[in-house]
Amino acid sequence: MAAAFALATWDRWLRRRRPHELVWTVSLVLFCIGAGSLWWAAARGWSSTSFRVFYLTGAILNVPWLGAGTIYLLAGPTWGNRVRSWLIGLSGLAVGVLIASPARVTVSGSELPEGREVFGAGPRILASIGSAVPAIVIFLGAIWSAWRVLRGRNPALGSAVRNVTLPKRLALGNIVIAAGTVVLSLSGTFAGRLGKDRAFSVTLLVGIVVLFAGFLVASTSSASRRKPQPAAATA
Repeated sequence: MAAAFALATWDRWLRRRRPHELVWTVSLVLFCIGAGSLWWAAARGWSSTSFRVFYLTGAILNVPWLGAGTIYLLAGPTWGNRVRSWLIGLSGLAVGVLIASPARVTVSGSELPEGREVFGAGPRILASIGSAVPAIVIFLGAIWSAWRVLRGRNPALGSAVRNVTLPKRLALGNIVIAAGTVVLSLSGTFAGRLGKDRAFSVTLLVGIVVLFAGFLVASTSSASRRKPQPAAATA
């Protein structure tokens, strides 16, 4: 599902060159890598390498890149480009930290390890920031955008303008995206009921399907552009 989602955003970026679709594609490729490492470990057993790949792409990097798309849509390309530059630096930092951080315990077996058992403070701080802050941005951005659209207002900030042709569809799409973000954040809640590995698999699948549905609904109802700037006065 993540691969299909990534191909959809990549195809739209190739045809329209809208930057939020490019950063979404980066996020979804990272999601694919994280899900692939989870599948590999479930089939072959966990190792230090598979867990580091899973932790880097699944716990630290993919949600911030997804959140960058929200910044592009709500705040326009100026802020979006700034956030993208920060994310490139964060991604390089995270790769270095994950490579250099020693493992506290030997990673093996078929059960999904916990980051607090394997790593020290550095990777876990990056995971906390990388998961929580962008998820809040995505959720609040989707709800705020839906509320603005339903009130007949522009669902963007500052100089960014989104041309909405089907406001009810855009509002519905944003609500579905917010729901998908919540589902992906509930893996810890479901872990006690379904077991850790099954909880991750179920919530990853359901969450990405809901996000994909929200994207398909919302992306057919609006476009983004900047407000035209007044021409400079001539002498």
